[in-house]
Amino acid sequence: MSKARKRIIPGFGISLGITLSYMSMIVLIPFMSLSFQATKLGFGGFLRAVTDPRTLAACKVSFLCAFVGALINSVMGLILAWVITRYRFPFRKLIDGLIELPFALPTAVAGISLTVLTTNNGWLGKPLFDLFGLRIAYTRLGIILAITFITIPFVVRSIQPVLERLPRDYEDAGLLLGAGPFTVFRKVILPEIRPALLTGFSLAFARGLGEYGSVIFIAGNMPYRTEIAPLVIMIKLEQFNYGEATAVAVLMLAFSFAIMFVVNRFQARAGFFAGEH
Repeated sequence: MSKARKRIIPGFGISLGITLSYMSMIVLIPFMSLSFQATKLGFGGFLRAVTDPRTLAACKVSFLCAFVGALINSVMGLILAWVITRYRFPFRKLIDGLIELPFALPTAVAGISLTVLTTNNGWLGKPLFDLFGLRIAYTRLGIILAITFITIPFVVRSIQPVLERLPRDYEDAGLLLGAGPFTVFRKVILPEIRPALLTGFSLAFARGLGEYGSVIFIAGNMPYRTEIAPLVIMIKLEQFNYGEATAVAVLMLAFSFAIMFVVNRFQARAGFFAGEH
């Protein structure tokens, strides 16, 4: 008679109870309280709060800048992950560690540093302005720069483990069969890293959508131009307008949830069709 298998952690019942309790305290209860506060406005009040022209303009700025920043990081994050995993060179470990710097660096410090660097008198901003007339600080370009800086680790750390586990024999076989480098990447490598790339994109997009600390300093905060949605929430809170503040927060939460839901469904469909083959 075989011995009963010993569990490392408590059984399913206890583990599930702990999991649900923790998730309720950390995630569900705050979100439910936020939604409950927004319902106090009524449907008409909620609709007026989220369709206010200034609020819509701020949401548009946050959405577009977060989307562009996530797209940039999808490309650059893939390149960084590829270089780190496929090549050996001096200071590789240092560069690998620096990728996580935005995680450890306070967002306010990042925002101040980027602002000082990119103003018209800054080390980067001055030559760009003198040579090309290009302004970075206090424009949407500055917002995209801040979001790109903050969210790059999400993409790199999503793709890097997949590339490390991907055998190079597949690439070598494709090259030996006469396929070009681009064809090998498109037919062999991209299908393997696509789920991780989408995960990194969605995490970067969702984080950039709600980013406040690093963006607030470099944005300039001009209504209808560079004002972001989190700032609108803060302004309403300072005015003790908690109902409208929570309404805008619920709108941002819905955006983030929709992004994650769509990407997860796409990944599930991609995995299903891959399994058929």
